Amino acid sequence: MKTRYRSLDIFRGATVCLMILVNNPGSWSHIFAPLKHAPWHGLTPTDLVFPFFLFAVGNAMAFVLPRLQEQGAGVFWRKVVKRSVLIFVIGLFLNWYPFVRWHEGSLEWIGWVNQHNSEKGVRIFGVLQRIAVCYFFASIIVFYLKPRAAWLFSLFLLLLYWIICLLGNPSDPYSLEGWVGTNVDKAILHIPHMYKGEGIAFDPEGLLSTLPAIVEVIFGFFIGSYIKNSASSAEPAGAYKMLTVLFVTGIALLLTGFCWDMAFPINKKIWTSSYTVYTVGLAIITLSTMIYLIEIRNYQGFPTRFFEVFGKNALFIFSLSAFLPKTAGLFSSDKGVNFWNFLYKKVYSNIPGDPRVGSLMYAITVIIFMWGICWWLDKRKIYIKV
Repeated sequence: MKTRYRSLDIFRGATVCLMILVNNPGSWSHIFAPLKHAPWHGLTPTDLVFPFFLFAVGNAMAFVLPRLQEQGAGVFWRKVVKRSVLIFVIGLFLNWYPFVRWHEGSLEWIGWVNQHNSEKGVRIFGVLQRIAVCYFFASIIVFYLKPRAAWLFSLFLLLLYWIICLLGNPSDPYSLEGWVGTNVDKAILHIPHMYKGEGIAFDPEGLLSTLPAIVEVIFGFFIGSYIKNSASSAEPAGAYKMLTVLFVTGIALLLTGFCWDMAFPINKKIWTSSYTVYTVGLAIITLSTMIYLIEIRNYQGFPTRFFEVFGKNALFIFSLSAFLPKTAGLFSSDKGVNFWNFLYKKVYSNIPGDPRVGSLMYAITVIIFMWGICWWLDKRKIYIKV
């Protein structure tokens, strides 16, 4: 058996590729249903992307933390704090960037709070910020606690979050208006620095819902550790035993999340505990299938090579996919055309028929462009680690 599975890199690469795909449609008004988030309860394929990436973060930790444990607590804290702060700052930078905007024909500074509307400002949290916070706390938990204690603490966090959610609106604690986490975010983050995409101040990457998201990373660590330890076996039977354990675990978690959904609805936007358990189960089954095909059946087709290069510069290419359109926005014409959306505005949006087709074709074009950058970096052995 191998000591390192390509499947883990390909799983991470496929996840970040899908993250870029769903974040870069030609038009947010023309999107196929599977590429949208669920309106509230329930999930779509798009709702699997972020938890799968957090799961992949935990997988990667399984290969790094043992070395940090050997080097001692001092090295651990330096590396984990440095990486967490860097990822968080990059996320905050992208939220604030490009720091200026066009207003009535001239550029003005984007203040921490909008000078024209005191309820608008720079959003503090976001995808990268949640990754940073989850990585930070999950690292501490698995570094200092034994596996059994870390598992029990994870279960405690999931149950604690459920109990806290019940403290919201008694008539509907899991609704947009009744969820208690919004009050926490308003008190700590303040309304100007929260997401407003739901029509009100509500942050899907806010403070309280980060608790179960941390567990997503811890579970990813457990699975990564199990795969890593099982890889030392030279017996083919050992690989099938590992896959059997993974599949059974994935199905068990899937069923647990489905049953929990009856009492605590599966919901990505408030990251319910049932959502965590359910998506971890799906992630395990997906990763197990990839291990079987790639490592055991030795499948080496184009999809594996395509997604693998994304996995080698995952956080960098995701950040770049947010940086470029924001930069292009500064150089838009009066009709809103710039170097980033030119193809969509002038070509794809004019395709006859369903406008969602052109919007999807543009998103695929963005993926191909980003893949080209990843391929160039991989060809030159350039790996930008965050």
